[in-house]
Amino acid sequence: MSKVIENKQAQVQEITEKFQNAASVVIVDYHGLNVTQVTELRKQLREAGVEFKVYKNTLTRRATEAVGLEGINDVLVGPNAIAFSNEDVVAPAKIINEFAKKNEALEIKAGIIEGTISSVEDVKALAELPSREGLLSMLLSVLQAPVRNFALATKAVAEQKEEQGA
Repeated sequence: MSKVIENKQAQVQEITEKFQNAASVVIVDYHGLNVTQVTELRKQLREAGVEFKVYKNTLTRRATEAVGLEGINDVLVGPNAIAFSNEDVVAPAKIINEFAKKNEALEIKAGIIEGTISSVEDVKALAELPSREGLLSMLLSVLQAPVRNFALATKAVAEQKEEQGA
């Protein structure tokens, strides 16, 4: 086998592993962004632990077929970049969506959220979710509300009994 074919097979294997291990994937069209903008986007994604790569569409199509995500092949046309996140499901969608609001040349094409192909609307909806910490604080406040209300009710009953006894 020639070196070129071996290299391409290795790249397909690498992309396949990234799709398999990713908690979320966002595919974007970066055509129209200048080098400075792409560098800034990469920096923001890297800080959040998200890998941002450009692969040949034909190699990416082979990898998606190997993983069973052929449905995403329709968007693999033109200049695409792919953001892979192994831990944080929301991070790539949130960062890319915020960046796309400031730079209209960046276009979200599709995503894969926990193994399910997602539309642009799904990716944007995911981006609007609060962070993990924000969701946990909301949950804690919901869990504390009944206890707080019970404490206030018992305090009111105790004060009422004090007034009657006095």
